[in-house]
Amino acid sequence: MNYKDVNIPILNTTLKGRLRKAESEKGLVIFSHGSGSSRMSSRNNFVADLLLREGFSSLLFDLLTEAEDTIYENTFNINLLTSRLVATTEWISQQKDMQYVPIGFFGASTGAASALMATPFLGTKIKAIVSRGGRPDLAAPVLEKIQSPTLLIVGGNDGIVIDLNKKAYAKLSGIKKIEIVEGATHLFSEPGKLEAVAQLTCNWFNKYLKK
Repeated sequence: MNYKDVNIPILNTTLKGRLRKAESEKGLVIFSHGSGSSRMSSRNNFVADLLLREGFSSLLFDLLTEAEDTIYENTFNINLLTSRLVATTEWISQQKDMQYVPIGFFGASTGAASALMATPFLGTKIKAIVSRGGRPDLAAPVLEKIQSPTLLIVGGNDGIVIDLNKKAYAKLSGIKKIEIVEGATHLFSEPGKLEAVAQLTCNWFNKYLKK
């Protein structure tokens, strides 16, 4: 097992997480997963494993408790998910061995919206963002405020999500790029497609996730 389980205290709630700690202080990537997913997401853990091999630490965590996750509306409550992501980012950045490590976000599906929404709250703390099959359109009110280099990765067969990403991309004002992975659907479950996502992610963070 290449991660350790952590408990994240947020107000009156405790969230569960998986922390992978690289030997270097190259960077920390905080994952924000989509609805119906969790810290145990096989896809996000796959990406986190490749990031670890590249020298990046990562934190995957449950944005909701088990009880909260049973309420359907919570999974699409972007404001609630954003507040949890902001609080978790502030918590991890105060830990002794993480105080000087540059932080990036990796958001999937609706989690990409919460990652984008959280960024303006955190000022210059978030150095780079990657969205996988995301819904950046749900973060429309803040897109023009985001200065962190942002990569939008979309499957070539993901239909309407491609259009939603292109519209959001046009509103982003900082360094940005959109990558369409040909032959991939929303979950990038086709052979080799998730590997492509992981490699694009590593390349982006290697370039922009710096102090």
